[in-house]
Amino acid sequence: MPDRRRFLASATAAAALAALGIPPEALAAARMKMGSAERFSFEALIARARDMAKTPYRPYDKASREILDQIDYEAHGKIKFNTDYAPFADGPGQFPLTFFHLGKFFRVPVRMFVLDGAGDSSPGATRAREILYDDHYFDMPADSPAHQLPPGSGFAGFRFQESRRADQQKKDWRKNDWVAFLGASYFRAIGDLYQYGLSARGIAIDVAEAGKQEEFPDFTQFFFEPAAPGSDTVVVYALLEGPSVTGAYKFTMRRARGVTMEIDKSLFLRRDVARLGLAPATSMYWFSETVKGAGVDWRPEVHDSDGLAIWGGNGEHIWRPLNNPPRTMASSFADSDLRGFGLLQRDRDFDHYQDGVLYDRRPSLWVEPLEGWGDGAVQLIELRTDDEIHDNIVAMWVPKARASAGSAYRLRYRLYWQKDEPFPSSLARCVATRLGNGGQPGQPRPPNVRKFMVEFKGAPLEKLPYGARPEAVLSASRGSFSYVFTEPVPNGVPGHWRAQFDLTVEGEEPVDLRLFLREQGQALSETWLFQYHPFRTSPVY
Repeated sequence: MPDRRRFLASATAAAALAALGIPPEALAAARMKMGSAERFSFEALIARARDMAKTPYRPYDKASREILDQIDYEAHGKIKFNTDYAPFADGPGQFPLTFFHLGKFFRVPVRMFVLDGAGDSSPGATRAREILYDDHYFDMPADSPAHQLPPGSGFAGFRFQESRRADQQKKDWRKNDWVAFLGASYFRAIGDLYQYGLSARGIAIDVAEAGKQEEFPDFTQFFFEPAAPGSDTVVVYALLEGPSVTGAYKFTMRRARGVTMEIDKSLFLRRDVARLGLAPATSMYWFSETVKGAGVDWRPEVHDSDGLAIWGGNGEHIWRPLNNPPRTMASSFADSDLRGFGLLQRDRDFDHYQDGVLYDRRPSLWVEPLEGWGDGAVQLIELRTDDEIHDNIVAMWVPKARASAGSAYRLRYRLYWQKDEPFPSSLARCVATRLGNGGQPGQPRPPNVRKFMVEFKGAPLEKLPYGARPEAVLSASRGSFSYVFTEPVPNGVPGHWRAQFDLTVEGEEPVDLRLFLREQGQALSETWLFQYHPFRTSPVY
């Protein structure tokens, strides 16, 4: 609980500021310890990141390591931010701001700043004042090791709580948040189904790069701009620091149907990067209806996302179901002037999960480039996992040009955290991929043969003339096909078809498959891509 004397003193100061006509965003300064005001602009933040890239990386201060080691998972869970101290809770910014505490698993101190004068266009009008850490901002047990941290130690991250508007009073803003930034450059938001799931990142450095250790740069400073009265949008600036990169970010985040973020970022490389991932998304895929080991888990499916969707520069819509591979795999989908990509959760049927953690409500995340990104590739990294606690999927844009020391990047894009992709194709889309033993029932099953059932559903299949049967256009990087045909799924749902085929393949190397449906030369479905791993003697799940 907050110290009574401190709280009364801060409340008196807040009342005095209000009586003097001080802007409401300044009321947070009356409740919290604030640093002195300094000039701020996004251009200056970019210049600062550029200058930092010319100097060696300096790791964060580790003076409190012994204290942070004591704030383990259990101790950290008992530390809650006291919402009486939440900035913007009393002013025109309708989304109160709350903070995460440092701990054993969140060691990097993050500095938080509140901006005032942001609406004034005159030079130097915007000022930044740091919110100085104090343990009184948090409710924690009297014996919590966190009490030993010195004032000004910093925070681990932040989140915006739900609005306090009259039309949202059914939800207690103190218990419901809609966006959170916590750990390295990770952040996430809820979709229109009010559920967290996968995460985005500010940058990805050398993910699954042979001979390299992945690097996790940190957001080390955040600057919060007060929202305009009645606005549904917040603006946050961030400084990124890492051994190989520095960066300045502007997040314009809108809380409407789901969450939409417009990101403007400038990156500067300190040294060469083998795999530079821009606009990365990170998710979890353990198993689905596609394939799983018998008796691994009582649930039919466990995943935050079930596929990668790509809208290519040539207009093609691609669906690539995710894998839990036997070993780390990197797939690359070359493109030019990409229109968008995303990790999606398409399966929204609760009966397919049967889980109280609501996988059926996890948001999809779509990335929309706002300017031409040129030549590069959407890269998909899939890691082996045997549990749902590990994020094992990464999707990102990797430029074709070499990412060498001294390179600079300016990138603008939108992130859509929603139930579905924001720009769905008019074509039928893939809704399920199922694998089983090849051959025919009642006959000896041939070795090295796998049966595939790929389901599509959508308007173009509903409009097929009576008796018409779409053609399955099928190809593979190796192997041969048999028993190839299409048929309506016998569930009475209009426009729900499946393509069936057997694949015969020798050896253990992965097979890349490609399939779409067409009729009289006209494509009816998006393009299904799949990476098949033959000869799994036992599932890796």
